[in-house]
Amino acid sequence: MTAKSQRNWTGEPGALLRVGEGSRLADVDPAATPGYDDGKKHGQADLESGAAELDDLQERLFAQSRVAPGSPAVLLVLQAMDTAGKGGIVRHVVGAVDPQGVALAAFKKPTPEELAHDFLWRIEKRVPGPGMIGVFDRSHYEDVLIGRVRSLAPAEEIERRYGAIVDFEKRLTDAGIRIVKVMLHISSDEQKARLGERLDRPDKHWKYNPGDIDERELWPAYLEAYQTVFERTSTTNAPWYVVPANAKWYARLAVQALLLEALEDIDPQWPAADFDVAVERARLAAS
Repeated sequence: MTAKSQRNWTGEPGALLRVGEGSRLADVDPAATPGYDDGKKHGQADLESGAAELDDLQERLFAQSRVAPGSPAVLLVLQAMDTAGKGGIVRHVVGAVDPQGVALAAFKKPTPEELAHDFLWRIEKRVPGPGMIGVFDRSHYEDVLIGRVRSLAPAEEIERRYGAIVDFEKRLTDAGIRIVKVMLHISSDEQKARLGERLDRPDKHWKYNPGDIDERELWPAYLEAYQTVFERTSTTNAPWYVVPANAKWYARLAVQALLLEALEDIDPQWPAADFDVAVERARLAAS
């Protein structure tokens, strides 16, 4: 279902970007713009109109939860190689809504306390409550991505985690949380250019991590790890979406479209007044 406010799609973004049976990450062109042929100018216009709709839907979702315990929530999971644009999604897409209705969690290297527990322990604590849009900037999937590539856990433990993730996400969706799992897919050449820009600009030096070069050397292993993640954890209730991200404007528009699709499907409603509006209007006039 194409978002009501985004008018220039030529195909359904959810269907075009969803990981299906037999999908291969190697077949996805990171420079492509599936379902959107009108270019950056129209894309930015659609992003602006989509922001207004997203803001309205988020407020309705939040308001509905104030009077209806157990109301739905949305969880956006963002995974990507470094420089792929996760921060831009948070700023330009999620940043369009009221921050009081957003729960952002950026998962870094586990602390000693976190390592003393199961890998999902720290994730469970950041699951969004009713009426919230949760955002995981990296997530539990790091434990089967870098965990696998860097051999941070035994092979049998990595294998166990795929099933644990599927069970965990099923519990979330059964509880009314819509999960939108997005892999922002950039090319190695595009990442190289973006890392170069960080080195060229003093205002970007703080974002540069020398370790990113080490990770680049493992690019094929990461793509293989992502492929396994898709095959093992893209389910009917929590599918994966691969968003080509060489064009930042397209990646932002596509993620916004996926969020709008989830919220439009929820169709949150403004709660009815639990007081007599006419009486309160009269009291206000007399005050």
